Amino acid sequence: MHSEYHKWFSNHLHKDMELKVYGHGGKPILVFPAQGGRFFEFEDFGMVAQAAWFINTGRIQLFTVDSVDNESWANAQAAPREKAARHEEFDRYIMHEVLPFIRQKNQSAHVFTTGVSMGGYHSGNFFFRHPQEFDGVISLSGLFQLSSFVGDYMDDTVYFNSPLNFLANLDDGHILELYRRSTIIVCCGQGAWEDAMLRDVTALGRILEAKQVPAWIELWGHDVNHDWPWWRRQFPYFLGRLCEQHVI
Repeated sequence: MHSEYHKWFSNHLHKDMELKVYGHGGKPILVFPAQGGRFFEFEDFGMVAQAAWFINTGRIQLFTVDSVDNESWANAQAAPREKAARHEEFDRYIMHEVLPFIRQKNQSAHVFTTGVSMGGYHSGNFFFRHPQEFDGVISLSGLFQLSSFVGDYMDDTVYFNSPLNFLANLDDGHILELYRRSTIIVCCGQGAWEDAMLRDVTALGRILEAKQVPAWIELWGHDVNHDWPWWRRQFPYFLGRLCEQHVI
């Protein structure tokens, strides 16, 4: 499998950031790690191996990035406003540094996002915030609001990084049409440690249905818990279905 390692100093985050590329072409997919995770997590936990056929045949190209969760939403020492400000710097890093890098490597007009757990939140949040740049999401076991990290606190930054909040009030026809043209896949289990995700995924499904936005919402069984063995099954399953539909 073709792979590349890259590292550069981010002017938006003011520190070195690392990422890895897997594959030589195909649909570019931006991969966010789980909470506090690193760019090598997707490989270390077997997700890249599970997607090897799709990568090696040129169906997809993965771009796995670092997180700054421990400096933003998951930073227990920071006030909610500080958490939100650091996340906005991460948003600018992705949009103004990582996306241009992806486009240097891949000529596709738009990018998919994916991730598990906190990466599932990021993949959904970036997709819904920036539908002009992303045309698909595969979110696995992700939250879609931030109360676990900021409690009842709310400001504009928190609001616009909480899809359950801003989507419920969204009435911009152009943005809704971009969603309708996109591929939205959201999945979680109904087993251990999936309760909060199940609640958010179910609520998201209701909001998208009310907005007439097609979405593939899958709730797996009560034995499906919040852990890598299930995500290693889910990710190639959805890639396979996308191949059948000629999306990738």
